[in-house]
Amino acid sequence: MERIGQIGGLDRRTLLGGAPLALLASACAPRRDPRAIVLWAMSYQGDYAPYLTTAFTQATGVPVEVQSIPWTAAHEKLLTAHAGGVLPDVLMLPNGWLSEFQMIGAIAPVPDPSLTAGLFPGLVEDSRIAGRDYGVPWSVAPKVQYFRRDILADAGYETPPVTWDGWRTMAAAIKRRRPDDHVFLALLNYEGWLFTMLAQNDAYPLKDQDTRGNFQTPEAREAFAYYISLFRDGYAPLAASTEVQDPLAAFAAGQFAVWEAEPTWLLDMRRRQAELPAALWGAARVAGPRGPGPTSAKDVSLCVSASSPRQADGWRLVRYLTSAASELRFADLIGSLPARIDAWDRLTFPQPVLQPFFEQAHDLARSPMIVGWERIQIEVQLIAERMARGLMTIDAGLAEADRRADSILAKRRALVAGGQIA
Repeated sequence: MERIGQIGGLDRRTLLGGAPLALLASACAPRRDPRAIVLWAMSYQGDYAPYLTTAFTQATGVPVEVQSIPWTAAHEKLLTAHAGGVLPDVLMLPNGWLSEFQMIGAIAPVPDPSLTAGLFPGLVEDSRIAGRDYGVPWSVAPKVQYFRRDILADAGYETPPVTWDGWRTMAAAIKRRRPDDHVFLALLNYEGWLFTMLAQNDAYPLKDQDTRGNFQTPEAREAFAYYISLFRDGYAPLAASTEVQDPLAAFAAGQFAVWEAEPTWLLDMRRRQAELPAALWGAARVAGPRGPGPTSAKDVSLCVSASSPRQADGWRLVRYLTSAASELRFADLIGSLPARIDAWDRLTFPQPVLQPFFEQAHDLARSPMIVGWERIQIEVQLIAERMARGLMTIDAGLAEADRRADSILAKRRALVAGGQIA
């Protein structure tokens, strides 16, 4: 009988140790067509990109080969491909990765300012490093609060309040009427809700040129305390994504009334109207301490490899994929919302539902654009979960968050101290 952790005589450490070689081998696979531009994209964007690139090839005569990469492998595969000199011509990157790939010389600056004209200003700012654009935003994904109109109406509310105090008052009213259900869904392994609260409370998470954690300020403590109170008071379930397999089904069943989530759920709600008729739900901007404020968002951009011999064609493809027509096609296919402002009045989703997304897209939280920021978010969210479960006090948790952030940022501190990073 094989021991747990071993597969076919290879232990987990050996498999993981060999992963970069396997990734490099797959990255080195030859192009099927030597004339083709190669595009790597993640998740649904990668799966559905051929629906767009076929028309590009028909219009330009330039073939495009698309490789769809799962998010879990994307970061390592891209870094391995860069180290091996085999990056694709065009690559999709989350905006939070741009500074890392720019720092190692993997991506080229945007050559024409018209490529980023007409986009939401916050997206352009997130793709700009030292005054130069390094990616063209491909979508915008601001979080809003989806809400059940019938459940709120039963508690005396037409729409959810947009202040923290108002949220708690509404939650108490709903809980009195529905004691066996929860009011909010906030998955404990998703960091977006917590980091939105930090941004709304002016609690910037790092200090000293983004070289140390900044989680023990009064503003950060207030945001953490409010976040944790929603779990401890029974307004949100102590649950991770593995325990809520189908949030939309739970929302349709009335197991919670308010759900902070991304715009891609709009398409799922349209497809599942038999479970959740359109008249039963709405969307509103996310509540903040004093009213709506900036929210975190997982936005992505298209970049061109600095080592690509086909950069001119690469930027032609980027221009095509980020055009209003292409982004509208993607909205219908995968539910992503356009980064181009002038495309919004042509979306097929109902405009009243889109309005909070549109307003929120003009007010995006600015995250630290540094190497290691994603690791810090994951570590801090793990600490927040322990705090929510009563396994760690708030003060101890905030001190631990700073300690872990400082550890992750040790190399950056040395580079800043040595003058290698401005």
